[in-house]
Amino acid sequence: MAAITGIISTKGKILNDASERVNIALDLMHYRGPDNRIARTLPGSSGAIGALELNLSSERTQCADIVRIPFILFDGELFNERSGNMTDAELFREYYMKYGKDCFSHLEGSYACAVIKEDETFIARDAVGSRPVFYGTENDTFCFSTEMKGLIGNIRFDIHELEPGNFYSTKEGLKPFKPYTVEVPDPENLEHAIKLVRDILIKAVGKRMKGVNAVSMSGGLDSSIIAAIAKEFNKDLLLFTGAIESADAPDLENAKLMAEFLKAEHYIYSITDDDVAEFIPQAIWHLESYDEDCVSGIIANYYVSRMAKEYCSSILVGEGADEIFGGYRMVLKSEHVKSSEHREELAKNLLAIAYNTALRRLDRGWMANGINYQTPFLDPELLALCAKIPMEWKIYGEKQVEKHVLREAFKDMLPEPIYKREKLRFAMGTGIDDVMDRIVSSAVDPEWINETPKSYYGMPFASFKELYYYDEFLQQFPPAYEKQTIRWDPFK
Repeated sequence: MAAITGIISTKGKILNDASERVNIALDLMHYRGPDNRIARTLPGSSGAIGALELNLSSERTQCADIVRIPFILFDGELFNERSGNMTDAELFREYYMKYGKDCFSHLEGSYACAVIKEDETFIARDAVGSRPVFYGTENDTFCFSTEMKGLIGNIRFDIHELEPGNFYSTKEGLKPFKPYTVEVPDPENLEHAIKLVRDILIKAVGKRMKGVNAVSMSGGLDSSIIAAIAKEFNKDLLLFTGAIESADAPDLENAKLMAEFLKAEHYIYSITDDDVAEFIPQAIWHLESYDEDCVSGIIANYYVSRMAKEYCSSILVGEGADEIFGGYRMVLKSEHVKSSEHREELAKNLLAIAYNTALRRLDRGWMANGINYQTPFLDPELLALCAKIPMEWKIYGEKQVEKHVLREAFKDMLPEPIYKREKLRFAMGTGIDDVMDRIVSSAVDPEWINETPKSYYGMPFASFKELYYYDEFLQQFPPAYEKQTIRWDPFK
């Protein structure tokens, strides 16, 4: 919904060029908030702060409250009750003034924010972390930015992505906070778990429907469920899909099937080989990562969001279901899984790193075209429930059916082929994996990886494609920025 950034002296010295540097950072992230720009110099010229806004609705758009100290910058959305037309930034201020840094235990939402006081600046990120924020200190100057590129020219080496559920203070350093939690009942049995999943997910979609009339429809189980629920709230729902039509891409046929089933207006973007080849440098620029799975994953998100921008500014997505319902077949059902305990550990880790993998791909793909995304599967109440559901109900029976409890909760709202469909990686389902192999192998010799098996900081490349992406990454970012790339697939 926004981009935020700041350059602030930690020693009280005058930074005469801070305003110019903040505006450069905002220019680099212009697509995240094309509707409004806010910037100001701090008292005593000790720094500058700025933000970009994406207009969604009059009462929830404003991302900055910088009339009085403490100054507030806020990217994201809150679902707490509020009075009148209070914006999210104003609501955050109210909670902060009441609870101080303990306010994060009371805030329900998806956000990254900054609080700037006379003697302290701190940034914070919710416990899931779909809204990003990076930071670093150099020459007694603290800098933060929604995207890593906003720090280029200000931070060369000491760059960090703020991990979810933490705040970083110029006075206290990095500290975790107790996240907002919701009490949910313990599932008594599988049938009870199925009912709870259905009730809570329907409620999670409903609270995110204000001003939303669209769903990103991949054709998989997760987005189909979100679309089926959303159609109950909005009969004029729009569906958006992207795929390589010439490829053997099962997602597209299933997306068409679901659109017909819902009798919803359906828009399809046919991604060409030229689209993919031309976008690779931009994919690295937006993604700020060279992990091959993330790079493949962002491409369809980007082209679907570009198409959807003509019709909407906010959309529902199915991201998060795989992490909480045992949906990563190639990981959780892999021959590498040693035991049920190991599977549980892998599932928890997939959710823990999602902010730097699945959610990074999601955020960058949609915000590259200025579309706000909503993630009902990452609702705090649903996360709390899924933490109590045993893995054997998620990956179920002799056939090891993944996401069993989720399938059963919504099978009456889905066509049978979708209800029964197995999980495919997003890039495989859209047909992009094969296209990427073909394009990159025509540009570089696949044997190149034998000469350069690792990155400068020691990360082994998963394939010759990834080495190609890494080379593009180094043309756009300082070498130390590569340390913010995290491997999605734990077995690569």
